[in-house]
Amino acid sequence: MIGPVFHRYVALGDSFTEGLGDPAPSRPNQLRGWADRVAEQLATRTDDFAYANLAVRGKLLGQILGDQLDAALAMSPDLVTVYAGGNDLMRPSVDIDALVARYDEAVGKLTAAGATVAIWTAYDAGWDAVFKVLRGRTAIYNELVREVAERHGATLVDFWRFEGYDDDRMWDWDRLHMSSAGHQRMAVEVLDALGVPHELPSPDLGPRPGRSRDEQKKINATWRREFLLPWFGRRLTGRSSGDDVTARRPVLAGISAAD
Repeated sequence: MIGPVFHRYVALGDSFTEGLGDPAPSRPNQLRGWADRVAEQLATRTDDFAYANLAVRGKLLGQILGDQLDAALAMSPDLVTVYAGGNDLMRPSVDIDALVARYDEAVGKLTAAGATVAIWTAYDAGWDAVFKVLRGRTAIYNELVREVAERHGATLVDFWRFEGYDDDRMWDWDRLHMSSAGHQRMAVEVLDALGVPHELPSPDLGPRPGRSRDEQKKINATWRREFLLPWFGRRLTGRSSGDDVTARRPVLAGISAAD
């Protein structure tokens, strides 16, 4: 069989990996996401495939590693994906060197245990009027993450360099989480980075729809009222969107596209 075959895949992270923005009413937490899509493809390549997704929305890197790393290692995975640090970068202040040092230690533990590990650079939101203020710190974080990948032989999914995500149809209404199309594209990118043959097509959204200035102003006003202000409110009060959320696939189990 051409390409790697994985038998035990564990996904770690925050809302990006939990699957926010890709609704699926019949699945745990009513989400699908790119990690499920990747797992579905991996499951077609062996009869003994199992998958766990420990990701929980709103978590900082330290929380992800503290809550999820040992649980993942206990499952003896041969594939682990870790996306972490995005929520840290959006905080008013962050020690990027200390953040990535902890990330480095965790990736080292996973690779030392024999797992293939995939990690991400953070997305370049320089085109967005609000999130572009994070571009400088994101670029520093990404260079350090690239060093982590090189040092431990991890697979790097270089989100910073992906084209096409500047189309707002690739994002959910909150502009923070990917849409179903964004998750589909991400699953394709992950499988390609791992060198896994697959049958997933990249989404073809066609030409971007035109909007009048008044239409865009209404969309922006709704976004500020329904997402941005509540988001800032949680930051100010120390609350997280994941405070009452648990991992939706906490143990290894089979999966198929029909689930």
